[in-house]
Amino acid sequence: MTSDLSLQLARLDAVDLASTIERGDVSPREVLDSTLERLDAVNDQINAVIHDHRVEAHDQLEHLEQGPFRGVPMLMKDLWACEAGRPHHQGVAALKEHGALADRDSHLIARYRAAGFVSFGRTNTPEMGAAATTEPLAYGPTHNPWNLDHGPGGSSGGAAAAVAAGVLPAANASDGGGSIRIPAAMCGLVGLKPSRGRMSMGPHMDEWANSVQHVVCHTVPPPPPSHWPTAQPTTRGTSITAQGGHQAVPPLRSLLVSCRPPTQATEADRSEFPQRCAASSG
Repeated sequence: MTSDLSLQLARLDAVDLASTIERGDVSPREVLDSTLERLDAVNDQINAVIHDHRVEAHDQLEHLEQGPFRGVPMLMKDLWACEAGRPHHQGVAALKEHGALADRDSHLIARYRAAGFVSFGRTNTPEMGAAATTEPLAYGPTHNPWNLDHGPGGSSGGAAAAVAAGVLPAANASDGGGSIRIPAAMCGLVGLKPSRGRMSMGPHMDEWANSVQHVVCHTVPPPPPSHWPTAQPTTRGTSITAQGGHQAVPPLRSLLVSCRPPTQATEADRSEFPQRCAASSG
């Protein structure tokens, strides 16, 4: 059972959650603790988060960057968004057995951190993200919070299941041939594949590869103010900037999400997901 505060915070989108923290209505620690409370209530049923980094997340709270999303929790898909010193198995059993760890942060991880996001875990994905389902041999299948007998699609199935269950407002995802859009459709979420080059895939991948990173979420926010930060991709260490009056990359905050419910779910539906999952499993 989740607390009243946890259920209240579950109804906020990422922008509103950041504003609530900035006003001092709630602390980053309270937000993280409530997020972990919701995760603990559902993850045994949906198998969305496969690497739990709550200890590191609590440590991060001591030196948060003063970005626009300061204190907002974030989950990373265990594929392209590598985090130095943390597991990076990409759904592959051999990498899991080897205990593979990332040797560096990806550029996007560095930007998430600079924006103030708090990474507290990594989500399930099929082997190398190469399937439209999320059921790797290494970690087993992820289940759809709307119906635990169904899957969430793939390859960002763990991310989509966590967001749809109300654990957090947005989660990192990636898309080459539908890996954001498919699970978004199957979980009642918003899923957008940005144009190549909009979100950095560096330094370990070419910026113009087929796969692009973004998030899965519930709704998109209104157009952002011009002072919100931008996500500037880098190619082999060189920044890509706007030229000739064209915006090279959209504002980071405009690419991120809202956690307002999809049209088929009410706020009560979302806040009750932990209890529903627990009931379904029993």
